[in-house]
Amino acid sequence: MPRWSITLLSLAMLIGLWEFFGRDINPVFGSYPSAIAAAFVELVRSGQLGAALYESLRPFVVGYGLAILIGVPLGLIIGRFRVVEAALGIYVTAGYAMPLVALVPLLILWLGLGFAVKAAVVFLMSLFPIIINTWLGVNAVPKSLIDVGRAFVAPDTVILRRIVLPATLPYIMAGIRLAVGRAVVAMVIAEFFTTISGLGAIIINSANNFDTATMFVPIVVLMVLAIGLNSLIGWVERTVAPWQAEIAGRDD
Repeated sequence: MPRWSITLLSLAMLIGLWEFFGRDINPVFGSYPSAIAAAFVELVRSGQLGAALYESLRPFVVGYGLAILIGVPLGLIIGRFRVVEAALGIYVTAGYAMPLVALVPLLILWLGLGFAVKAAVVFLMSLFPIIINTWLGVNAVPKSLIDVGRAFVAPDTVILRRIVLPATLPYIMAGIRLAVGRAVVAMVIAEFFTTISGLGAIIINSANNFDTATMFVPIVVLMVLAIGLNSLIGWVERTVAPWQAEIAGRDD
């Protein structure tokens, strides 16, 4: 059976069971797929969902994009150069373990309540997985490959660009995938803590009105968004590193 058909079957079973049992739940405490779909249509028709999605995606794109642009080169440098690893590695590890949500009030004092603080929260929460995965990828590059570069008297920058970077691509893409989920969560957290806007505003307002079906709409949209981004990253990985699927023996 094809992989996509198994996924569709699993999804159909989940929705069917949720619809069957969800109808018996008090609407204040839960909802079911057909009610959520009706709330989705209503939000789309009123234009509220489109405006909220646009409002949420702007800081997400900026914060997540900056995390990739800064995290990948930084991870490469930390993994490749022992002095930089000794100097910065401890901060990266500590930053990953730090509860960054606790910094949001401080970020609000520095950056205000608008776009900048939301982008900063998304950036900080998605940066460290990218750095750490890239760093681990560099450490996993076989020494024999580096020795080949050195045998041809290649400078460190050429070894980093021509040997280390291609060999590290699967780890980089894995870090970017891990960061997607954290970035989506960060986007909503930022909207809860700062000016309540975007998809976070729909969640908060509908929860305050005990409108559970409407509250589930942005949650489902965020889950679909994360799945779509994950698939997009997987496609990019297969495009830029097609040899990895062959090495792993995957048949996508």
